[in-house]
Amino acid sequence: MSNQLPDHPEIEPLTRTQVLIAMGLTAVVLLSIAKLWLHFGSVTLLPISGTINGLLLGLGIAVGITAASSLVYHLWPAYRQSADFYLQLVIKPLIIPDLIWLGLLPGMSEELLFRGVMLPAIGLNYIGVVVSSLLFGILHLSGAQQWSYVVWATLVGVLLGYCALVTGNLLVPIVAHVFTNLLSSFIWKLNNKEAEV
Repeated sequence: MSNQLPDHPEIEPLTRTQVLIAMGLTAVVLLSIAKLWLHFGSVTLLPISGTINGLLLGLGIAVGITAASSLVYHLWPAYRQSADFYLQLVIKPLIIPDLIWLGLLPGMSEELLFRGVMLPAIGLNYIGVVVSSLLFGILHLSGAQQWSYVVWATLVGVLLGYCALVTGNLLVPIVAHVFTNLLSSFIWKLNNKEAEV
């Protein structure tokens, strides 16, 4: 039996260690870019205000994004194929406790760069939201067949950017992003448990 990914016989699956290292390195790179941008640019990090309202709003948005993603997954075949490829490649090798890292590392590092630094640098307005969201979507491009995943990531980026813009609180998109990753990956793991045995 082949170890290759279904529908992508040219791609070998990643190991748990490879996925964890890739997540860690990506987070370090994104955080370094954000730190350098803050140091050398004339930009101020969007504030992080640890409020109950910010936390609850972020959690509510995470539930909404996860539900919308499930709906889009069932209605849009191109997105389903793209999401399945990503989930097989990245989430399948992980064990349940690893999903905490999958939530925290990308959620925090991507939000600090795209909504915390890039959005204020481009402009705390709708143009800033759109441009930072397009770049956020492109970050999720792993091949020409993944275009629908990029569209989805861009739309999620618009929502997260809008939340940052309206609330002025980076905690909201961070919580939304972290818990979206946690919820969606945990649901996928539960739904595909028998396929992994």
